[in-house]
Amino acid sequence: MKLGVIADDFTGASDIALTIAEAGMTVAQFSGVPDAGRSDVDAGVVALKSRTAPVADAIAQSVAACDWLIGQGAKQIIFKVCSTFDSTPQGNIGPVLDALADRLGAGPVIVCPAFPENGRSVYMGQLFVGDVPLNESGMQDHPLTPMTDADLRRVLAAQSHRPVTHIAAPTVWSGADAIRDALPDRGHVIVDAIRDDDLRTIGLAALGLPLLCGGSGIALGLPANFGATPSMPHWTPVTTRGVVLSGSCSRATRAQVAAFRKDAPALEVTVDAIVAGDITPQTVVNWILVQSVAPLVYSSADPDDVAAAQAKHGSDTAARAIETLFADVARALVDAGFGRIVVAGGETSGAVVTALDARALDIGPRIAAGVPMVRIAGFDVALALKSGNFGDVDFFAKALAQMAGD
Repeated sequence: MKLGVIADDFTGASDIALTIAEAGMTVAQFSGVPDAGRSDVDAGVVALKSRTAPVADAIAQSVAACDWLIGQGAKQIIFKVCSTFDSTPQGNIGPVLDALADRLGAGPVIVCPAFPENGRSVYMGQLFVGDVPLNESGMQDHPLTPMTDADLRRVLAAQSHRPVTHIAAPTVWSGADAIRDALPDRGHVIVDAIRDDDLRTIGLAALGLPLLCGGSGIALGLPANFGATPSMPHWTPVTTRGVVLSGSCSRATRAQVAAFRKDAPALEVTVDAIVAGDITPQTVVNWILVQSVAPLVYSSADPDDVAAAQAKHGSDTAARAIETLFADVARALVDAGFGRIVVAGGETSGAVVTALDARALDIGPRIAAGVPMVRIAGFDVALALKSGNFGDVDFFAKALAQMAGD
């Protein structure tokens, strides 16, 4: 193994695994820290469910993943975070990044969540989604990690005990040597990137650095440092029954839900109904089984509805109710012969993958920027694990079709 990735959620893990696979490396994605060694791949991606875990737990899981990857021979570690840098003032990005830097003895750590293909760019230290600052993009309404500041320097400095500095776009445009010359001896460095070419330049500048942090775009230029050349991941179609499970409340997902509902049966589940026992995994499964086409089950409510549910039940209870329901439903559907499952939302995806005991995933071709098809290793079950804001409005239908080879 040459390159190791620690991802703080499951959709992010699939996202960066696709980037590395398309750049020509063989990649395996693991659900949690594996029990056994793996030496037959160029890159390993360890998917954790640590983005919103207690800080101490997130650190412990991430350091354990780092130790395993280094034990497999990884020469460089990426701490993969969301391209919207989701993190509260208490963490978990800063504390985990500090712990990894300490474990690896890292000096400067390049930090860049830019993903230009999906509209995420970093300019003058500010994170933009499309043409608006992060805190005006809808992320300010995120139910678990609301992002109210677009300045990554302030966001990270509030969480880290290391100094946070910045390398601006003109330096990046001057080339990899200019970036290397601008790196400090120690600390975290926010590096601007507004184009894929910027990320490739950053990748070249990162040659030999033990640790980086960013979205999936941070990996665009890294495989070439290890001699890899671009290639297309292999895929064998899965044609068994399909379903869409949406636990994301992002603007993009709500639009995707609205579009898919026009042509497919849809069932909305709410926290109130789950807590009251009016909706159970079995009632949802029974409803799905009688549908003649791939249906949608969703809890993708508007921000005001989410806030009301959190106020009534508590944010942890509300989130756990939704995640547990979808996890139980997914497990029952696989037992019933379903082989294509589209999941929207990072936390929901993590719950589903855990419930299916999907210890390793094989990475297939892309459905949309940052979203590959994946297959549970050793089983004929295909998944599409989508971060909330990713994908076009027709993503659900496209994912189901592509998994079937259509």
